[in-house]
Amino acid sequence: MFTIHEVISRADLLRFIKFPDKLYATCAQYVPALHRSEEYALTKSATLSYCKHKMWLVLDGTQVVGRICAIINPRYNELYGKKRVRFGWFDCIKDIEVARMLIGAAEKWAAEQGMTEIHGPLSLNSLGKQGMLVEGYENTPPFNCLYNYPYYNDLVQDLGFEKECDWLQYKVVANHGVPEKTRRLAKVVQEKYNLHSGSIDELKKDPEMVRKFFRVYNESLQSVYDFVPLTDAEIDEASGKFNRYVSDKASCLLFDEHDEIAAFGISFPSLSEALKKAKGSRFPLGWWYLRRALRNYADTDLMVNGAAPEWQNKGISSLYYKEMADKAIKIGNRWAISNPQIESDSAVNIWNSYEHDPFMRRRCYIKKIGE
Repeated sequence: MFTIHEVISRADLLRFIKFPDKLYATCAQYVPALHRSEEYALTKSATLSYCKHKMWLVLDGTQVVGRICAIINPRYNELYGKKRVRFGWFDCIKDIEVARMLIGAAEKWAAEQGMTEIHGPLSLNSLGKQGMLVEGYENTPPFNCLYNYPYYNDLVQDLGFEKECDWLQYKVVANHGVPEKTRRLAKVVQEKYNLHSGSIDELKKDPEMVRKFFRVYNESLQSVYDFVPLTDAEIDEASGKFNRYVSDKASCLLFDEHDEIAAFGISFPSLSEALKKAKGSRFPLGWWYLRRALRNYADTDLMVNGAAPEWQNKGISSLYYKEMADKAIKIGNRWAISNPQIESDSAVNIWNSYEHDPFMRRRCYIKKIGE
């Protein structure tokens, strides 16, 4: 008999965090999250200063068979004029009753808070994992993306959810450079606007410059579907990961003639295989696997590209694509996986200029509460 329990104690939380390790124990593609990072995100992250959230487990006797986190992000609702709750950390066995209990608990709480719609899977903020996998199950996702069994989609659709949007990801040949047309355009743009490259490694030494980078990041993504700008506290928190993972080797930073940040391209070494070996923990050897992975640029994850609003629609993207492609050749980068991009965004067409294959499609589902 299934029973549902709200996550209250730390012991409950640890069971919540570790459940996918068991559910996906025989899945070669699954990338475990670090348990400590998950615990921090769900209890201490800066986003929780303004978000409300609750978590539940479904048990079969004493065994966990499902989990869910319901999140109300008031900044999202205010920005987009919605009354939505988002669900995330959704995992369960292939059983419609378990899924119904999890979604039902999230809906009930959300209705009590005055919400009228539920959508997901989404995270606390725009930096978190989002989008249920609907294509590409044979592939291993980047470390910052979700993986799920195909039956998850059947479960949520059986519970009345419909597609809100899809994000696309591509696998791109990284060491062939940019097309000659792009290289010529980059040269014209650089000379016309007196743009120059900067050092991310140097920028990381100055906390205020890192904050300035994230402010440009906020501004550059304002037009992205469902994006919510980071708060100052979230920026300070994100800076730690930025400093740890980003370097000049695979990323680029462009400045204008006044030494203001104009555009950027951020790429990380792939950490997915290292996280598989770490099995959710930095100890005893997880830290070593991760440290080694951070030095290996054979496979990379393209995290984000962007330009300050005043530099958009001026061809500056040709310059950061050229810079990153040149670096990819220099560091021996074979393959790059694009970050999820909304399918309706014309920016996805950039990959038509490169050798590429579809890699993953992921979906945000939505429904009215109570339906």
